[in-house]
Amino acid sequence: MNKDMCKKLMKKFEQMINTADEKLAEELVDDKASFYTPASNEPLYGGKGYLSVVHWMRSGFSDVQWKLEEMIAEDNKVAVRWTCTGTHDGNFMGLDATGKHFSACIMNFYYFNENGKIVKDIAAEGMIAIIRALGLCP
Repeated sequence: MNKDMCKKLMKKFEQMINTADEKLAEELVDDKASFYTPASNEPLYGGKGYLSVVHWMRSGFSDVQWKLEEMIAEDNKVAVRWTCTGTHDGNFMGLDATGKHFSACIMNFYYFNENGKIVKDIAAEGMIAIIRALGLCP
């Protein structure tokens, strides 16, 4: 797969996570791809697993959005810098709504298979920025 195709797929991925589009999730994420997140002690799989993280975030931040700021592609890999924003208007990790807004820089590395589906996502620890914005740690 070439880098231009990877970049095109990542723009569709941005649309998928911001709209929670199940058809796009099925199209873009391999069913066997596993993801580890704070939303679950067990790995999540495929597009449905990925969207479960989106729904988890929306339960605490109904307006959560991810904006693809930069990406670099090579072979079957893409590095992406996201800006994630939202307003804490629901319960999140046991914390009742505070009304606080956050903006966090998040880095992810995505790996595609020969069919153009994401098979692996390695995320930098961006969650700490969200927790800081909510005043849960200094």
